Amino acid sequence: MNRLNNEAAIMTENLTLVSHVLCPYVQRVAIALAEKGVAHDRVTVDLADKPGWFLEISPPGRTPVLKVGDAALFESAAILEYLEETRLNPLHPADPIDRARHRAWISLGSECLGDIAGFYSARDDATLEATAGRLHARFRLVEDQLGDGPWFAGARFSLVDTVFAPVFRHFDTFDRIANFGVFDGLARVLQWRATLAPRPSVRDVVSSDYQTLLAAFLRRRESALSRCMTEGGSKARLST
Repeated sequence: MNRLNNEAAIMTENLTLVSHVLCPYVQRVAIALAEKGVAHDRVTVDLADKPGWFLEISPPGRTPVLKVGDAALFESAAILEYLEETRLNPLHPADPIDRARHRAWISLGSECLGDIAGFYSARDDATLEATAGRLHARFRLVEDQLGDGPWFAGARFSLVDTVFAPVFRHFDTFDRIANFGVFDGLARVLQWRATLAPRPSVRDVVSSDYQTLLAAFLRRRESALSRCMTEGGSKARLST
């Protein structure tokens, strides 16, 4: 009886997702909450001017943080696993081997985000092109894994879809700057990306001005990519 009471208490605790407007790790948690139909509040913080209360609940000073009643959870991977353990509508497969494989692909999705950060921070064209090449190689691995879709594992939407959707969202802006060849020859990945984009849980977790905010962020980087945004010639201008 105590176990059942504890589970009922967990299900009714108020949740607050502490966010940043551009953070892809926030997006993956927000998508999972939407897919599970979990009611929650959302608070946005400025990571350039972190409030004291935020630093108290996020030791690394990063988003997302999920406040569960009086407790606070940080790091998106840990938050996603908590939601899987405590909320209905699981996004992981039931089979333990499939679940482990999905966790491995989730890890690859995080590596893609690391490369994306390196891509938009690259100081010169050579580094920019090399990073685009690394991203292409990672997505080639995904291409070889994908079946007939529509989702990563076929007919069932999973946490791997939740993790890759924010990865792909960056390229809605990157593709307006120039063709960097990241998805060349990757028909299945492109189809997966196109199918994910309009899904309500994916589409609605960012603000309507997300692309404008991301473009402004990229311009401020003073990187090879930001120079592409202002140069003419073969580089397409980004209009926002």
